[in-house]
Amino acid sequence: MDGELIIRPVEQAVFFTLALVALGLEVWALLDCVRHKSAAFEATGKRTKMFWLALTGGATLIGVISLFSSGGIFGTLGLFGLAAVVAASIYLADVRPAVKDAGRGGSRNKGPYGGW
Repeated sequence: MDGELIIRPVEQAVFFTLALVALGLEVWALLDCVRHKSAAFEATGKRTKMFWLALTGGATLIGVISLFSSGGIFGTLGLFGLAAVVAASIYLADVRPAVKDAGRGGSRNKGPYGGW
């Protein structure tokens, strides 16, 4: 019984920390999406800016709900929370670099024979 009294608060603190980190990732993706021009999204063929705004905005909303909920369908490690983190991660890993390069006129990592 005493072990459960010690483990339960630690477990809750770990889940809260994971939810906080996930929310930070989702907010970063949303704010980055807001700051790029819609023409950059179209130039790279990565869907439209409105699509990514809706996806990252929904992910951020789910992250906020997940942070303050105590379980259930929107729980910290629930399916929707996981989907929100995946959506934000896809934006940051795939879309962000392409849109960032399109916004400044191409990639800087190009030598005389192509990218490196």
